[in-house]
Amino acid sequence: MRIIYFSVIVVLGLAACQTNQETLPILGNHLVDPATGDTTYHHIPTFAFTNQDGQTIDNASFEGKAYVADLFFISCPTICPKVAKQMKRIYDKYETDDRLALLSHTIDPKRDTVERLKKYAEGLGVEAPKWHFVTGEKDKIYDIAQDYMSIAREDENAPGGFDHSGWLLLIDKNFHIRSFCNGTEAEAVDQFMKDIDLLLADM
Repeated sequence: MRIIYFSVIVVLGLAACQTNQETLPILGNHLVDPATGDTTYHHIPTFAFTNQDGQTIDNASFEGKAYVADLFFISCPTICPKVAKQMKRIYDKYETDDRLALLSHTIDPKRDTVERLKKYAEGLGVEAPKWHFVTGEKDKIYDIAQDYMSIAREDENAPGGFDHSGWLLLIDKNFHIRSFCNGTEAEAVDQFMKDIDLLLADM
């Protein structure tokens, strides 16, 4: 099981979202080879999921692109509608910019079938390949949630039966995390979009 140290990442992430910089940092744990001095940065590993159109979405789907990722489930009664509203703002702003895509992972694959994801996307007025809503094996979804430094777990005491983070995460073309924010807060997303602009300017 992959473990991410939240305290380090949160500090770096807040710095990324709250300061004016020319270059965004690479977030997450990193290792420095004592012999060579080379640094290995945290990155999103190889993945493969199925989107609302029944297509396989994997790392190759984002070749040369940055993307914004989040975790959600359709029947979520609390934060997901707020996060979806903010993701739609990002979708609308960058709809014609081929350098950026959006990727939403359901954490309720049992109920969120491809067909339900399709109806959900249509209800938001969005479509692939700009915004992918993906499902897959539960264990693989929960594993990648850790790589996104996010929480995703079943919890019968949580609203809707799942405990999960409301982060939006900015992933660069090399699958490094470059920024994140609270996806329920419009002001945080305003700054996040400035980070997106900064990253795209470097591509």
